[in-house]
Order: sequence, then C-alpha cells, then structure tokens
Amino acid sequence: MVRTHIPQSYRENLVVVGLGEVLWDLLPGGKKFGGAPANFAYHAKALGAEAYVVSCVGADALGSEILSELDALRLNRDYVAVDAEHPTGTVSVELDAGGKPTYIIHQNVAWDFLRLQAEMVGLAQRADAVCFGSLAQRSAMSRAAIRDFVTATRPDCLRIFDINLRQHYFDADTIIASLQWATVLKLNDEELPVVARLLSIEGTDKEMLSTLCRRFNLGLIALTMGGQGAMLFSPEACAVQPGLPVEVADTVGAGDAFTAALAVGLLQGRDLDAINRHANRVACYVCGQPGATPPMPPGLIGTKGTGTVFADGAP
Repeated sequence: MVRTHIPQSYRENLVVVGLGEVLWDLLPGGKKFGGAPANFAYHAKALGAEAYVVSCVGADALGSEILSELDALRLNRDYVAVDAEHPTGTVSVELDAGGKPTYIIHQNVAWDFLRLQAEMVGLAQRADAVCFGSLAQRSAMSRAAIRDFVTATRPDCLRIFDINLRQHYFDADTIIASLQWATVLKLNDEELPVVARLLSIEGTDKEMLSTLCRRFNLGLIALTMGGQGAMLFSPEACAVQPGLPVEVADTVGAGDAFTAALAVGLLQGRDLDAINRHANRVACYVCGQPGATPPMPPGLIGTKGTGTVFADGAP
C-alpha cells in the first residue's frame, strides 16, 4: 500500500493541493485557461476534496482574468501570489496546415518566480495530498519553493509527482530530486522511456517501474497509456485497467483528472483495482467533453460518508 497513515475508511475534508504553474494557452481561436496543477485541483474538488491552488500570476490583466477564472471554477486561490515584476504565464500555440500544434512556453513569467510564503507553509502542513510536476521547476526560484512546500508536508501526506514532461524543460537532476521527495509517481507511456533513458534504466515496462519503485522508495507508480488504459504498480501489487470506449472531444485535462481521482481514491483507502477503474472512468469522461474542466456528473462522484463513493459499486 502507498506510504500513508490515512485510516482505511472514508475521510471527510481531504485537503488537496495543486502546486505549480497557472497560465493562458494562446490559441489561434482565442485564449484558454491552463496549468496542470489547477486542473488537478479542480477535479479533486469535484470529487469531494477541499482543494487549493498554489501558484503565481502577474499584476496584469491576464493575471486578473486567471484569478476570476479560479473564482468561476470555485477553486480557492488564497495561495496564488501576485507578482508585480513579471507577467502572467502564457503559452503560444500555433497550428500548421495539417492542424498539428507547436508550443512556445514563455519564460520569465510570474510562476517562474514563485516564492514560498509563511501562509503556504501552513497549508503544506495541513495537506493530505500535494501534486507537483517538472515544468514549474524550470527556474531555480520556483524549484526551491516547490521543494520547500513538498518537504514541509506531514510524513503521511501523499506527495504526487505528476511528471508532465514539456518540451526541453526537464533534466535528470530535477527528475531525481522530485522522485526523492515523492511517494507517488504518475507518468504516461511516452514519458516512461524518456525517464528510463535519463536514469539509465532498462527492461520491460514493469521492470522499469519496479526499478523506479525500489530506487526511490516509491509507494506507487501510475502509468497511463491513453486509449489502452492504465497500470497502477506498487511493490506489492499491480492493477491493470483496459481502456474504455469514448468519443474523444479533446484530451486536455484528462491526465490531471486521472491524477485527482487517484489521489482521492488513495486517501479514501480504496484498493488499487477500484481506484484504477474509477480514475479511468473520470479521465474518459473528461476526454469526451470539450475543455479541461467540465462539470463532473453525479455518477462519478458518489455520496460522501456512505462508503460507496464509486458509482460502479467498487468498495
């Protein structure tokens, strides 16, 4: 079981934190709110957690719009700092003649200068789960803030490294340090071989996951495989969930939704098969809806306090 002292029964008021970047994707058709930590927090809240976003925006119009967007999503943004010296994060997205996108993730933006403030430390000490990635660690300042937040959490906090490799904004040292802070790793089938190459790990997928668990003392690794489903791998067990049929609208936010369902399921003490089944259903639902943060249907949420949180009857 994942290293957590959370009782193996349903818990109310789970405190879950998405830590890292918030930004605008500047698409040919207009801008779209983005950032994996915020998407994760949104879905964790939809699944019943008390969710927070820890990030930084600029003191500009785009920053004000992000704060308004977080309000519209009913996400707590008390820990989203405002930086008067750097602009709000943006990603320029261009499409070629075939519709294939290229991205420019602009640097020296507000979340590159995230500073750990005293009130953020207080939140870290209350957190039952925190999710962080590699992109927001591309600058020394934000990397230090993320490190200090994660290491300030309680020993029983789930520290989820949702690796989210983006362009060239990662390296072996950042990945190794993050894995040393983490108790849970989440990555996809395109990221696994990249990580394996950087860390000189060989073998089948299961052999590589086993090596990662052993080398970094991880309690669990979640490997998502797109339409092929997902694998939850721990030193004691392996749960495989085949892909589910879905008519894809877009895949934006589906991985973040999977991670949120994973976090909530682990904190509720569910077994890995049930968690994997539910996380896949949540991710597939998001794939079938436009945008990263669609409303969560009641059938995927369940009822608090009943012990039957998963609508498919999982314990």
